[in-house]
Order: sequence, then C-alpha cells, then structure tokens
Amino acid sequence: MKHSLLVAIACATLATVGCSDTQPTETPSAKAAQIADMKRATDHHSYAKPSEAVTTHLSWDAEVDFASRQIHATATYLLDVADDAQRVLLDCRGLDIQAVIVDGQEVEFELGPERPFIGQPLSIPVTSASEQVAVTYSTTDQADAFLWVEGERPFLFTQSQAILARTWVPCQDSPGIRFTYDATVRVPKELMALMSAVNPTSKTDDGVYTFRMDQPIPSYLLALAVGDVEFREVGAHTGVYATPDLIDAAEFEFSEMEDMLVAAENLYGKYAWERYDLLVLPAAFPFGGMENPRLTFATPTIIAGDRSLVSLVAHELAHSWSGNLVTNATWDDFWLNEGFTVYFEQRIMEAVYGRDISEMLGTLSYQGLVDEVDAIMDVNPSDTHLRLHLKDRNPDDGMTAIAYDKGYFFLRLLEETVGRSAFDDFLKTYFTSHAFQVMDTDSFLGYLDNNLLTTEALRAAVNVPAWVDGQGLPDNCPEVQSARLDLVDATLEAWVHGDKTASDLPWDQWLYQEKYRFLSNLPDDISSDRLAELDDAWSVNATGNNEVLFAWLEQAVRSHHTPAYERLETFLIHVGRRKFLTPLYRAMVETGQQAMADAIYEQARPNYHSVATGTMDELLGRSSN
Repeated sequence: MKHSLLVAIACATLATVGCSDTQPTETPSAKAAQIADMKRATDHHSYAKPSEAVTTHLSWDAEVDFASRQIHATATYLLDVADDAQRVLLDCRGLDIQAVIVDGQEVEFELGPERPFIGQPLSIPVTSASEQVAVTYSTTDQADAFLWVEGERPFLFTQSQAILARTWVPCQDSPGIRFTYDATVRVPKELMALMSAVNPTSKTDDGVYTFRMDQPIPSYLLALAVGDVEFREVGAHTGVYATPDLIDAAEFEFSEMEDMLVAAENLYGKYAWERYDLLVLPAAFPFGGMENPRLTFATPTIIAGDRSLVSLVAHELAHSWSGNLVTNATWDDFWLNEGFTVYFEQRIMEAVYGRDISEMLGTLSYQGLVDEVDAIMDVNPSDTHLRLHLKDRNPDDGMTAIAYDKGYFFLRLLEETVGRSAFDDFLKTYFTSHAFQVMDTDSFLGYLDNNLLTTEALRAAVNVPAWVDGQGLPDNCPEVQSARLDLVDATLEAWVHGDKTASDLPWDQWLYQEKYRFLSNLPDDISSDRLAELDDAWSVNATGNNEVLFAWLEQAVRSHHTPAYERLETFLIHVGRRKFLTPLYRAMVETGQQAMADAIYEQARPNYHSVATGTMDELLGRSSN
C-alpha cells in the first residue's frame, strides 16, 4: 500500500453481498402512497401542478441524430388526475413541440411565457377520465442538458440535474415527482446507447436499444449516453463501460466497486437498484460524477492508475440510498441529498480503505468548506444555511460545499452526539422507511426529533437551528484529526522556511491526499523559483493524478510559474470538470492574467458543457451564447 489504496477484502465478505438479479417492486399500496405524496409537492422551479395531474410512467421513443445534433422523440405518460382536473402541466425549455395526443385524440396545447432557466409551461387539456398523454417533439440547440462530442467516433451525453431534463424531454421536472420509465432509442449502428435503466452489455446489429427502469425516479435522474463503448464486468453486480482506449484502465481502476457495494449494504441496507455500473464519459463532463440510477456517469479525470481517486465512486454509490432512494423534495432541500451522501461516502471509504484514509478525506473537506464559507459570507451569507432559499434563482446556485460538506459535518455531529451504533440504526431505518419517497427539511427535522434527538439535552447539544438556518459554521462543528496530514503540514512549514529542500520531502511515499494538502496550502506568494525546485525534484507538472495536478496548476498561476502554463492550457482545453475550471480561471483573473484566461477559454469553450460555460461566462465577464 505504498503508492495506492489497494486493500484486500476477504472473499467471505464478498459472498455476503445482498444484491440479487430480481428485486421486489413497489406494492400497490406503496405506489398509492407515493402518488399521494407527489400530489402534495410544490416546487418553485417547476410549472407542474401535481395536485391536478401527475405523471407516473414515461414511455420514450427516440431517434438520436448526430448530423443535426437533435433528438426526435415521442414522450408518452401515464397520468393520475384529480376529479376536477382540466390540464396537465409539463416543463419544457427550447423544445419544438409538434403534436400532443390525449388518449388517442390529438388536442390543442398551449406553451406559456418563458422564464430564464425555468423555461415554459406546456399546458395540455385533460379530464378526470384521462389516462395517457403523448407529446411528439424535437430538441433544439437550446438543449443545455446535451453535449455532442465530436471525433472519429462521436459521443453524446446528458446532464439533467438540476433542471435540465426539461431541455430534452417534456416532463414534470421536479425532484418531488417520481416516475418509472421504458424507452426505445435508435442510434447509429456503430454506437451503443445507455440510460439510467437496465442496460445492454454489447452493441446491437441495428442500433436499436430498449430500456426499462422499474423503480420510480425523479426527472433529474433521467440520463442518456451514446458512444463507442465497451463493457467489462468487475463484480457479480458491478461493471464498467468505457471507450476502447480507456476500457482496460477503467476495468483496473474501478475493480473494487463490488467491495464498496458490500460495505454500503452492510451499513444501511439492501441496494434497491439491482446493478451498479459505471460509464466513463469524455473529459468534457462537467462534474466528477452523476448518480444516475444503475449507471453512474463519471469523469475520466478520476482514472489515476492507482485507484487513489475512487472516493468519487463511493460518493455516487452512496447516492443509491441518499438522493436516489430518499430524494430532496425541492432544490432548497439539496443538503438532504448531498450532505447525507458525503457522510455515507466517508463511511464506505472507512469500511473499505481504513480510518486513516477517510479522516484525510474529511480533513480536506473541512479545509475546502472553510474556504467556501468565507467566500460566500462576503456575497450572500444566507447561502451558508443548509436550508437554501433559491426561489427565482437557478438551483445550480445551491451546488456549493455548504450542501455537501456542512451537511456532512452536521451528520457527523449527530453521530458523535448519540454514538455511531445509534446513528447507524437511525439512518438504516430512515432509508428503509422512506424508500422511493421525497423528504423536505422540516419533515426530516421532525423525524430527527422523534427518532434520534428525543431529549432536550440532545437537542441542545446539537443546536439544529444553528446548522440548518444559521450562517457559517456553528461553534460545535466536529473536529477532524489526521495525523498524516499534520505531518504534511509540519513538512510544508519546514520547506517553506528553508529547513528542508525539495529533495528532502517524502513525496514518493505520500498518497494523493498528502500531496494535495501540501500543494493547496502553499503560501500564495511562494516564488516561481521554489515551485521550479519542487518540480525539478519530483516532476509534479507531469503527474497523472488530476487532483494533484489541479492543486499544482492553481499554485503555478498564482505564483506566475510560466513553465507550467503549457500544461495548464492543455488541461483546460481538454478537461471540462467545473470543480477544476472555476478555481483555475479565477486564479488567472485575480492575478492580473485575464488575457491568458480569455485566450484559453476561447479555444476551450466549444468543448465544455453548458453547466460549465454558464459558470465560466459569468466569471470571465462574457455574455453567454
């Protein structure tokens, strides 16, 4: 374990995995309860009125046209309508609606006024007897969920979270509304289609693929990818998809996914989605990963050759319980999705790789959280609340370290307050009793008081209001201690003050977390000459670990270390992960190098997804196209 996180899991443990090829589906009573739950949903980011009419199943028939960069499709929904229903409202943005049929009869439809990022309501007349509505449409160049990747073998992928599903499928685009779905998708014969559903493992002869998702999901988990990919099984219930040039590396990098699945089930109960597979997307993917059920979408930037960045896989796997199984009711409740997932991720990493590793990850999370809190407090202090206030704003504004890491530390405080065993029992019961349901912040807090913080002494010790509706980090934020990172900090101080040379550093013995800590904590005014010394000793600029490379490049920009600028430009042109892009472009702007930022961005922008360009356009003062 000198340079990687390779940890053997006993074969006997693997044999206990609780997955099976046949999973129980919802009972009629559970389905009725779910529909009643959805009918109470209200969401200021959706035009849907589920109390009038709610969609319960989607049949999607689509053709993917790479030449025109369009999808031509019919979306057919089963409905549950109220006795006095007169319409069903769907969300759409930039869609070319061609026809609407209700129970076999074509009807007149109405598209309402468009609002920024929210789009338009599609109003379809129905009655209390209506059972089915079909919408025939084509996508347009406003389909911000898409990225069409050019090349010898083209690639298409979607990113629906938070409210981009409406740009490629007319739908009730709210996390509080769930539906099952099936699909038939036609693509060029040399490519394979994949969705967040039961997937093929090889290409068909005719380019026609059929899909089924029997578990109800919200629209933000609707996903499609089309590309020249291959499949490799890495465990009894796990596998990877990747392009031919990456499939061997992906098979090695993610070979421990089954171990993670075993650990997750041992913690919080049976995995509800049958298989857990992973698709390696082009480097333009704007996130590290997306937790689409049954098929995580992942950036190739986590392929490091030593399995050192697999905590991202643990995170996306954890979403199979927190987020996918129990879902935030609205985007104001986003912390119920991500805070729980970061906590669960850390527990998976501890179970599989040990406490040393999970505490290093926790320490780095705290470091990033403190920086984010400081930055947000200068702009909008209320955005440091766990309970967000995103009405009339893009829900992407809430995707900060607050939901993820402040949420994690709140849950860690709960664990430390009541004890791990009691907290594990609480979480396992929470996931089981609310499976395939939605949860809002107030409902969770009521559940918390009734089932965990059952005494005034416990409530006072936690001080929930300070966490949920208070600014910044409360005084009782748990402390994370990593002896290994403490040693890194001491080594860094000695090197900065000249008590150690770069050659004295134990660089080749450090894991990536230790290298990242060292680089990310360098003083902003460290000279280019000192960075050159570091690079001469350890070839940091040539590292294949993208987390380490990112930390190095950000420091190189702030120190005007020009020998790293060629690697910086190559990295920014080929990698579209927003986590990396935002700090690097911001560093150029803040250090008087915006001309360089603009020149690189001009080349790179066509390769980025709309999620990334929206952020970079604003950062660089450029109007979105």
